[in-house]
Formats: sequence, C-alpha cells, structure tokens
Amino acid sequence: MIRVNPKTFPFILLLVSAMYSCSVSRYIPADEVLFAGSEIKAVSEERIQDFKTLKQELDLTLKPVPNSKFLGMRPGLYFHYKAQKEHPGFINKWLNKKFGEEPVYFSDVDPARVEDLLINRLENRGFFYSQVSSHVDSTASFASIVYETKIPKPYVLENFQLDGDSLQIYRDIEAVLPETAISKGSRFDLEVIKFERVRIDRELKQIGYYNFNPDFLVFEADTNQYDNKRFDLFLRLKRGIPKKALLPYAIDSITVYPNYSIVSDSSDTEVFGYKDLTIVQEKEFFKPKRLEPYILFRKGQPYNAETSRLTSNRLSSIGSYKFVNIRFTEKDTLAGTGGSGSLDADIFLSPLTKRSIRTELQAVTKSNGFAGPGIGLTYNNRNFFHGGETLSLSGNFAYETQLTGGANKGLSSIAAGFKAELTIPRLVPFPTSLFNYSVPKTRIGAGVDFLNRVKLYTLNSFNASFGYIWNENRYVYHELNPISINFLDLSNTTEEFEMILDNNPFLKRSFEQQFIAGLTYTFTYNELGDETKGTPVFLSTSLDVAGNALRLLSGGKSEVFSLEYAQYVKADLDVRYYIKWGREQVFITRLYGGWGIPYGNSNTLPFVKQFFSGGPYSIRAFKIRSLGPGSFTSQQEGTTFFDQSGNLRLEANLEYRFPIWSFLKGAFFADAGNVWLTYNPEVPEGTSEQGLALNRQLQDNGRFGKEWTNQLGIGVGFGLRVDIQSFVIRFDLASPIQIPYFPEGERLRAPFIKGGENNLTFNFAIGYPF
Repeated sequence: MIRVNPKTFPFILLLVSAMYSCSVSRYIPADEVLFAGSEIKAVSEERIQDFKTLKQELDLTLKPVPNSKFLGMRPGLYFHYKAQKEHPGFINKWLNKKFGEEPVYFSDVDPARVEDLLINRLENRGFFYSQVSSHVDSTASFASIVYETKIPKPYVLENFQLDGDSLQIYRDIEAVLPETAISKGSRFDLEVIKFERVRIDRELKQIGYYNFNPDFLVFEADTNQYDNKRFDLFLRLKRGIPKKALLPYAIDSITVYPNYSIVSDSSDTEVFGYKDLTIVQEKEFFKPKRLEPYILFRKGQPYNAETSRLTSNRLSSIGSYKFVNIRFTEKDTLAGTGGSGSLDADIFLSPLTKRSIRTELQAVTKSNGFAGPGIGLTYNNRNFFHGGETLSLSGNFAYETQLTGGANKGLSSIAAGFKAELTIPRLVPFPTSLFNYSVPKTRIGAGVDFLNRVKLYTLNSFNASFGYIWNENRYVYHELNPISINFLDLSNTTEEFEMILDNNPFLKRSFEQQFIAGLTYTFTYNELGDETKGTPVFLSTSLDVAGNALRLLSGGKSEVFSLEYAQYVKADLDVRYYIKWGREQVFITRLYGGWGIPYGNSNTLPFVKQFFSGGPYSIRAFKIRSLGPGSFTSQQEGTTFFDQSGNLRLEANLEYRFPIWSFLKGAFFADAGNVWLTYNPEVPEGTSEQGLALNRQLQDNGRFGKEWTNQLGIGVGFGLRVDIQSFVIRFDLASPIQIPYFPEGERLRAPFIKGGENNLTFNFAIGYPF
C-alpha cells in the first residue's frame, strides 16, 4: 500500500491538474489523429556487424518526427493550440513563439515512401532483397507505425580490380589503390565506394590531374559469377570524359600581386622577377625575399591541390592580408612533352589597412576581485618593415576597486601601463620551410606597468619576452617563449602593509624575489571553433621554468646585477569537455590542476606566481582569495587578500548553459576546489611571535595530505548572462555546500538555506568562466 503524506496532497493535486491542463486531445480536429511516432523491428538471418550504426541510419528515414513529449505531455503542441484561440493573450503568444510546435498528424505520414527508403538504405549497405512491411497502432486520438524489416545475409566482396588500359592515369590510379578501404570479405557498402572515389580524386589532384573529377570514376559490381552472395567489384573510367581530365598539369609560371586591389591603377605598378616568381606591385610593398618562402609550389612542379591549399593558409596567416586568392589558368593542354598540360598560377593578395588606431572604454574585471572603469589605446602598423611584420603599441589607464573580498572590500587602486610588441611572421632565425600548415610567428615584446594600491603599496614592473607562436593544425596551438623576464619593484609601502609583511613570513619571503627570468611554453588543443563537433574538447597545458639560465650566468650565485632572482618550475593543466544539443544548450565539465615547486635559490614561489582560489573565475560560492591553503583561514583583519595562496591548485567544475530569451542566457553550476602548500614555509630570523604563530597554522592546516577531499571548497549556484555577439556580461549567485575552514564535522551545510550572510556570494564578471 502506498501512503501519501497529507501535507504533500496539495502538491500532488497541483501536479495532476497541470498534467491534465497540458492534455492536447480536446484540441485535435475531428477528422485527424496525432502521429505518435514510428518504430523499426528488425529480424536478420545472421548477426549484423556494426548493427548499431545501421540502425541509426535506418532511423533517420522515419519521417515525419512526432511532436516532442515531456513526462508524457506535449507542451510544445499545447502552447500552439492555445495560441490559436480567438483571443490568445500575450502570454500564450509568447509561449507559442518560444516553445510552440506545429501539430504532426497521421495524415502527414507516407508509409509507402518510408518503406522504399528503408529498402534503399539496406541495399546501399549490401543487404539486397530485404523486405519491409508496416502496420498501424492507433487509438481515438493517436496513431503510430511499426516497420518490420527482414534483413537477409549481405553480399560480400570476393575480388576488387582496376579495369584499365595503357593510359598513364590508370597507372597512377593503380599506384594509390593499396590505401583503399575496400578489401576482400568486406560487405558491399555504397558509402565506402563513394568515399573511395573522393579519395582517389584527391590523390590524383596531388600529382597534377587538375581537371579530374570524382564523377569520372565508375564502380561496377558483378554478382553473376557466384551463387552464395559474393560479388566482384571493378573500377574503370567513365566513357567520354574530356581528354584534358586525363592529363597531368605542371606549373608554368607564378605571378604574385602583393598589394592587389580591383580599383588599383596598373600604371603605378612595377613588374620584376625573383627566383621562380613574377612580382607585380606598387614600388616595394612587400619584399620578395620575405614573400617567396610562403609559396610552397614552384615553377615546373606538378599541380598539387593540397600544396595550393597550404600556400593559401600560410599567406593568410601573415596577418597583413584580408583576402588571399590563388587562381590557376590553363594553357595549351597538349603543350609540353609526354602529353601533359601547363598552368599559370596567379596569387592575388588584398592587404588590410596598414595603420589603425583603436580606443576602448573598458569595464575592467580581474581574477583578484578588482573591477572598475578604464581606457585603452592601441596603434597597429601592419607590414611595418615590408615583410608582413606588425608593430603594436598599446597603453591603458584604469581605476579599480575591490567589489568583493571580505575585509578588503573597498580597497582601490590606480593602474597604468604601456606595451610595445613586434610580431614577425616567420621563425627568426630559422627557415620557415620547416612548417607547412601555417608559418610560426616570432613575437618580441616589452612593457612597463604601474600599480598603486591605496593604503598599501606601489608596484612598478617591467616585462620583456622573446618567443614563437604557431598553429600546428586547425586545433593545435603552441606558444614558446625561450626568454621571459619580469622585474617588479615594490615601493611606497605603508605601515599597514609593512605590518602585514612582518606578521606573515611566508608572504614576506614571496615578495623579496622580484626578478624572474626563464622559459614558458603553452600547448592548446581546442575544438570549440569546429561547429560540426557536438562534443568538442578543450585542453591547455603550460610550463614555466625560471632561474636556471641566471644560475649559470651568475656562476651559482643567488644574485645577478645585484638582484636576487627566483628559481622554480610551475605547470598546469586545464581540460574541458562540452556536450552540445538542441538550441544553444551546453553541458560542460572542467578539471584544472596546477603545481609550482620552488628550488635552488628560492624557498617560496614569487607572489605573482602563486595560485589562489575563489571568485567569479574559480569557486564561485567563495569570495576572491577566501579559500586555502587547505583548511587555513586568515584571522588577521585585512590580510585575507595576501596570505591565502598556495603552490598547488586543484579544481573541478560542472555547468549547464541554456537560452532564455534572445541574448539572455541562463546557467546552473557546481564548483569544487582549493589551494594547498606542498612544502613548509621558511621562517626568516627575527620573525615576530604573531608571524611564527601564523606560520605554524599554515604548516598545520595548509599542507596537502590524504584528507585533501575534506578541505575542498564546494558550492552550487545559478546565473544570468547577457551574450551579445560573444561579448558576455555575467551575473552568478552561488552558495557553499562544504566550507573547508570550518571545524571538522561542521563543514557541510544546505546551500541557500543555512549559513546566514556568508551563505550567498554574488559574482559579476565579463566573459564566461571557461
């Protein structure tokens, strides 16, 4: 017997009423019944290899698709019917516009056509002489169809051969056949045959056959030689194809227009040769010796479609051109020896505007919780040295205040900076011919930054780098900086900040080593730009090694140029998995891990290299830097921003994103993570009793150990996002489930219910968290 709590009875009544109200039976016209869907019941003579894939293909023929259901109801159809009333009202109109569905009636179904399609799909997969029948299951309001298919034993390949003659193209086709996916014993499969035609055409176009087409290839199956469902497959050329399609072509000339414009005056151009190229340009817009390495094909070489595509990619990656157009023109197809043809290659390059200035009014939000207005100015000069180089000069000024952060709320700062960067579209000083997909770029940069934290300190910094960036393919990106220098000068410290340093030996030591020089490398695999992937993957990992070269330069000393330098190795890994479906619905899982190890000249990581947790881009149920390390929490007023960091960070996130209306999106999320220490912080001589106590607390509560799962900050929440053409303003409201700095046994709590004023955290940010 099922017992119902009297208190829950009203809710059950409400649910039943809602389900009844969404019933659509009373709206169906008298001469119609709703289509409830189709089903395939398959019976086969023997076990079918890869039956799941075959079943999915057969299911695609089941048209039309019935109206969607939710918990046995059809809300989309219900909203449609309600909107057809004489006075539907604004709400019914809006619900119909956003969620309504046109009714699908049984009269819209054509079972005979579906049966023909099923037989066609089965024959395409080698199941000839299949049988399909159908019957209808119906009620007063609904009708469905069951298609019964009898699948016989498939036809399998006995022999596959090229039926050719003495033409050169037959010998070239025969040379690429060993790579075929068609093999003895394989089932007849029309899709595999179509793929083979495309593959052979692609291979032929890489050895000169400019005018060839996949339709010129004919596959013929012969079943007359056998009586046990075997067949022979023959490949030949279609009869009557143009003679020029049978000829390989070679490049006869290459003409490049480096500053092409439809409206340009040809009287201002100069024509001159460089190696295999003929250059047509106004004066010297682009140096020929810099342009020539981007072009992979050469005069006299056979035409190659893949080489042409890669050349277009390389020229587009320079960064100076908005359009790249490679055009091949046939010359006399019977010219030359050996019955080959000739092609003239013309490369038209339309440049971007050489100089540009961009001014931005900014709403700055940073991962440390600071936000405020700012202004940025950027000047770009493309093709600066007439070799595709881009010079970029940028400056910024911002006023920031910390919107969240407990005792540090209201802390303000003034920030300003200037940066110069030169991007050279080649691998200095190495040859660019080492890469085909896109040519790496050399990037040289230097900048200065000024930061004044009111009531605390002034920080001046200088940074410089020399490195390379390149795309290995459409998904893989590399960034390598063999030289990365960062120098920070801490000055104008207030008594309040000096007291913070004196009472925190770990923090004081991390601020002492302000000279950082080393190597950084980042590897990124990103499928998010591929719209064809329903489950794209994002993976990024980076390595940061500092101090080794300086160690050698100084002969093992701890200082260079009277500056104490830092030594450490730091790495992180960020993995994300996206599941997309429906209309802009996405479910994301993310794992992040980072670990930094000081060694040699350093006992702690520099402050700017440490990890922290909490905030709008991390664990959103906790404020900026309010987590960790471990179960440690700062008990000193005003120091939370500084001492809650570590050298190990682990984090996991789940988020479901969905559309609400137009550019307004919604999300539900769950976050977990923290930072820890994997070493005991050094205690300098003369440390105060308060500092020693804080250091002991860090050692006891901040070390990573076997109880680390009990020290995770865990929270859940929901958010609203205004997404206008990838510019996102984000509002997230989160609440903790586990608070690691609470006493053991008291860390778990009900989100949004228990916890008082600390149980809700509001996050405002620009952009998605990941």
